[in-house]
Amino acid sequence: MEKLPIFQKLHHVCIVVRDIENAVKYYESIGVGPWNDFPPMDAYQLDGYDRPAFLKMRYKFANIDNAQLQLCQPGDGDTPQRRFLETRGEGVFHLGFSVESCDKAEELAANAGLDVLSRGRLEDRSGFTYFKTVNEGAGVTLEVRAPSTKAAQGIKS
Repeated sequence: MEKLPIFQKLHHVCIVVRDIENAVKYYESIGVGPWNDFPPMDAYQLDGYDRPAFLKMRYKFANIDNAQLQLCQPGDGDTPQRRFLETRGEGVFHLGFSVESCDKAEELAANAGLDVLSRGRLEDRSGFTYFKTVNEGAGVTLEVRAPSTKAAQGIKS
């Protein structure tokens, strides 16, 4: 099979946890940090998410030498992250890869037979897409992300 160019540049590993503050304390105790809060995510247009549940998720990130670590504590409501926590427990939820365009990445993924689990887009079409890859052989959700200036400055609606 031909390499998909969308899964070549690892950006982050996202770990779903029950208690984000406890996880931060642990990682800091072994020298991983500092941890930062994600900017508000309310400007995203969503597909595949219960919007109120999406907005209740808490995310923190730490930049390490070669990638970013993310922690996600799902809130109440139905999200893929909440379902993962309830069925599989804490652990790696997804691997995030950097792309220039999520829309183009989705096109390439569809041509390779990958289905979309969920997505979020800002007005400039930057954002993220999660693919249904857990039970298809990857063992983990694969994500693509295309950053925007707006996201880097803190997303506000």
